[in-house]
Amino acid sequence: MPAITLTTLQSLKQKGEKITMLTCYDATFAHACNEAGVEVLLVGDSLGMVLQGHDSTLPVTIEEMAYHTACVKRGNTDALILADLPFMANATLEQTMTNSARLMQAGAHMIKVEGALWLAESIRLLAERGVPVCAHMGLTPQAVNILGGYKVQGRNENQARQMRADAISLEQAGAAMLLLECVPSELAAEITQAVKIPVIGIGAGTDTDGQVLVLHDMLGLSISGRVPKFVKNFMQDQNSIQSALKAYVNEVKAATFPGIEHGFSA
Repeated sequence: MPAITLTTLQSLKQKGEKITMLTCYDATFAHACNEAGVEVLLVGDSLGMVLQGHDSTLPVTIEEMAYHTACVKRGNTDALILADLPFMANATLEQTMTNSARLMQAGAHMIKVEGALWLAESIRLLAERGVPVCAHMGLTPQAVNILGGYKVQGRNENQARQMRADAISLEQAGAAMLLLECVPSELAAEITQAVKIPVIGIGAGTDTDGQVLVLHDMLGLSISGRVPKFVKNFMQDQNSIQSALKAYVNEVKAATFPGIEHGFSA
């Protein structure tokens, strides 16, 4: 496939074609995801849990994120690489600029930051300096201790209203993409319609512009044994990792994944 850019993703949203994204942490899986047609590779701080065995993403460092971004870059040919700013790597504007530059120089094409309206100024500054930003809203794992666990966000009307308003404000600040995690399906659909930028969902229903899953989850690999409601094991009916990756792409494109059973109600 031709190299995926922001323009490609914007065009897919306008055409109503679903965008496929998976987490990826190394060169081998980057190559495999490219072969399957995955359009966006997310070098997520989820590596802290699935690779390092931590019980949260908080221990992951910027050095580790840069290392894994560089690994993915070396195995990638066509996909857009999205890299996470880890916990407290954007505590100040100066840190945000420095750490974003580090990930971009390691091979990222876009930076993902977790939060809400407070991100607006840093998003504006990054966009002005040539760094595209994906704003991660809803369940933000770096804030797990504030949220009191991994819980669906936006279920009451006040939260939902605030999330809709924040999404619009972050787009206006210069965000190039949104990621909604564990948000009621109806609210995610409303936000997707309210903004012009692509919206990717995980546990956010089928009406977002695209989907993302943690690679290890969709391959049926879990240390804890706990499988989130929004996960589907694509290895179950396949005889190889490559065919499972392709099945994921096909089902997202056909809008058969996620199903109603993978989403949340208000």
